[in-house]
Amino acid sequence: MPATAAVPTGALTHGATAAVVREQDAPFVLEPVRLDDPRPDEVLVRIRAAGICHTDLSVRAGRTPGPLPAVLGHEAAGTVEAVGSAVTRVRPGQTVILTFDSCGSCPPCRAGQPVQCEHWPELNLFGGSRLDGSATLRAADGTPLHGHFFGQSSFATLALASERNAIPVPEEVAEEVLPEVLAVLGCGVQTGTGAVLNVLRPEPGHTLAVFGAGAVGLAAVLAARLTAATGIVVVDVQPARLALALELGATAVVDARTEDPITAIAALTGGRGAERSLEASGNLRALRQAVDALAVGGMCGVAGAPPVGSEVAFDVPALLGRAPRIVGVNQGAAVPERFLPALVRLYRSGRLPVDRLVRTFPFTEVERAAAAARSGEVVKPVLVMP
Repeated sequence: MPATAAVPTGALTHGATAAVVREQDAPFVLEPVRLDDPRPDEVLVRIRAAGICHTDLSVRAGRTPGPLPAVLGHEAAGTVEAVGSAVTRVRPGQTVILTFDSCGSCPPCRAGQPVQCEHWPELNLFGGSRLDGSATLRAADGTPLHGHFFGQSSFATLALASERNAIPVPEEVAEEVLPEVLAVLGCGVQTGTGAVLNVLRPEPGHTLAVFGAGAVGLAAVLAARLTAATGIVVVDVQPARLALALELGATAVVDARTEDPITAIAALTGGRGAERSLEASGNLRALRQAVDALAVGGMCGVAGAPPVGSEVAFDVPALLGRAPRIVGVNQGAAVPERFLPALVRLYRSGRLPVDRLVRTFPFTEVERAAAAARSGEVVKPVLVMP
């Protein structure tokens, strides 16, 4: 389908419904909003499904800095409705996955490392607007709202994204994968699978220990099944999540309420420790354990996101003697335009059953979905738009 003609910029002409957070710890409230027309490099997307992530709830609670009132939401799937005059990667009518944003012009972006974009904080977390400070959406009374969260603010029926963070779904499978599955690929699944496939890269015979059986941790388990790792150990405190981890391919689980993870992992590996570990819970004690459970020369990926300012102490002589590598993992170090279509195809072939993590909620029940995420009742709640 050919792209539509360019539209004039700056007009707030598109009406939508959004889940607005007015102040810290306030509930999500559905409100009418108006969105700007897409600028030359922007894409207007009709949202079909949006996942609820820990980061959304952390911003609402004030643990992660972010301006309010705001429209959050940062992993979604939808259909392109309009494109700016310079957009060439997507076209109206195309199914896309929305993921993190990047500027495309700084040295890391030009080197193919968008997660290291020099403007990442402003574009994805703290800015609340375009880089030039302009608002992308307003409340019904014309008051500006902080939007453009992760370049999308997808807790809404319409979202304004950039060409760089709207990733087209392969057309041969676009109609065969439900939007609630596509949505979760854009952040949680991308982070967990990418942590394993792009960063930790376990080698034949390695053991991977995953701390935290949430969406990121369980996605890491699914990715580990695609490698030659022979041990996949999952550590958590919720029996139901540990049972699900076993169903998804973990070779062993550790209930941290009753077992010491370091001792348990040592026993499972003949005293060697795990060659790779991933901390995906945001729990500081778990991070220390994930490092201490490593084999000599092992690598720990840190994907969990505790509150800003959190610190962990390590035994320095042990670091010197065991030489672990500790690596921060942002969005699975993925290049979304390559990585996300691959994840779609892996899911479609049955090799990455991420639908096992999903429970859907109508958009009108956004607060119930958020409560289910916060309590741990649901691994990955996904809002389905009307």
